[in-house]
Amino acid sequence: MGTSTERSCLKYLFHLAQDHLDFRLPEIKALLALRGKPFCPGENFKEKSPFWCLDGLCEEDVCGIMARSVCAKSAFELWGRGKTHNELKTSLLNYPSENMVAFMQKDSTYRINVYTFNKTLEFPDRIKKIDAMDYLPFGGTVSLKSPQHIFCLLEDYGTDPNNIPEHPNYIYFGRWVADGQRELIRSYSVKNRHFIGNTSMDAGLSFIMTNQAKVKENDLVFDPFVGTGSLLVACSHFGAYVCGTDIDYNTIHGKGRSSRKNHKWRGPDENIRANLRQYGTEKTYLDVMVSDASKAVWRNAALFDAIITDPPYGIRESTRRTGSHKDNNKPPDGVYTDSHVPVSQSYHLSDIFTDLLNFSAHHLVIGGRLVYWLPIYRPEYCEEMIPLHPCLRLISNCEQTLSSHTSRRLITMEKIKEPEESDSLSHLADSHFSPYQGHNAFREKYFSGQNKKLIKDNKSDVNGE
Repeated sequence: MGTSTERSCLKYLFHLAQDHLDFRLPEIKALLALRGKPFCPGENFKEKSPFWCLDGLCEEDVCGIMARSVCAKSAFELWGRGKTHNELKTSLLNYPSENMVAFMQKDSTYRINVYTFNKTLEFPDRIKKIDAMDYLPFGGTVSLKSPQHIFCLLEDYGTDPNNIPEHPNYIYFGRWVADGQRELIRSYSVKNRHFIGNTSMDAGLSFIMTNQAKVKENDLVFDPFVGTGSLLVACSHFGAYVCGTDIDYNTIHGKGRSSRKNHKWRGPDENIRANLRQYGTEKTYLDVMVSDASKAVWRNAALFDAIITDPPYGIRESTRRTGSHKDNNKPPDGVYTDSHVPVSQSYHLSDIFTDLLNFSAHHLVIGGRLVYWLPIYRPEYCEEMIPLHPCLRLISNCEQTLSSHTSRRLITMEKIKEPEESDSLSHLADSHFSPYQGHNAFREKYFSGQNKKLIKDNKSDVNGE
């Protein structure tokens, strides 16, 4: 059988899932970057379309992307396309025969599927469409159960379910290459997770964050607000070594009240390590510890290949740090005082992101990525609100809408240089982040009205109700 490297003029068609539309392009670009390949869309590329044609790839690249992507459903070697079936026929007949011949041998088996986006076709209509393609020189035998080669006719009827056209807007035909990893959304669902909390990250978003961070095997990944470790679970799936910190002693040690429905207290084996053990990745678990993200506990060195996190917003998980509101004067030499520092200071959102960017600038390796969530009050949002750092380049900014007036944005940044003394941020108000100076006012706006219901609904989902 011929290989893709021996054939010419290859284009690939990606079929994308129609959820998290804003996250699809950054994920695919990040997975291409892992393979050292640029994003080269074909003509008439539309980001919101369920079908993308990409150039400049080989089959190995496509398989590598589909082995990780949760935004892509399937990928095909594109043989032909057109706005009508006549245009598709002309395109297929002009496709280089040397690219087809390896998959049409007499001793091979094959199957043709028909997929329609935004329209349902009855089985007889699908058969008619397949029979109408008898102009293709298939020499093998049809096998519906276990064919050697799978081909697909894909028809795009647009994205408006209330205005479905009689005929497709565009038609594609190609050889199936690989499926994406949509199954991970189900198999890693927090509803089946051994250890969960009120804010455990959705499995699909966890893998999207992992992919945007370009996490790969043997990387060292850190989450400074680790919670119940959902992000560590996703990173460990791809073979990364994971660690994290959190200020909440009970969460780190799996103690206290359970977040699961009908469970009053957490069990003795409910912890982050148990979550990785559940998915067979415990060997990549380094450790987690109780620590204050605002305090320096790591040696001053570039340690991490990626930092991915979901900082607390101050409602379902409080924003706090160690310290006292009282003046802490150093006692005279030889005088003993109680060294306990109560957790009593609020940790403003602006300070959280100041510390997070400064920490990432100092502790990421060059080329390492920071991926984190930023809460937004939509009526007042502008791009200048995104915190910047001279050592970190903004890669992508994706929005997850929560309500008519609230959302959170997934920010991806890449370290481009080592920090100098002048590169540390004293406060993000100096870095176009002044909207977060009014911490309490922002929280009142962000979590008012409609969003309170959303929080309740999300909690029910985590609890498995």
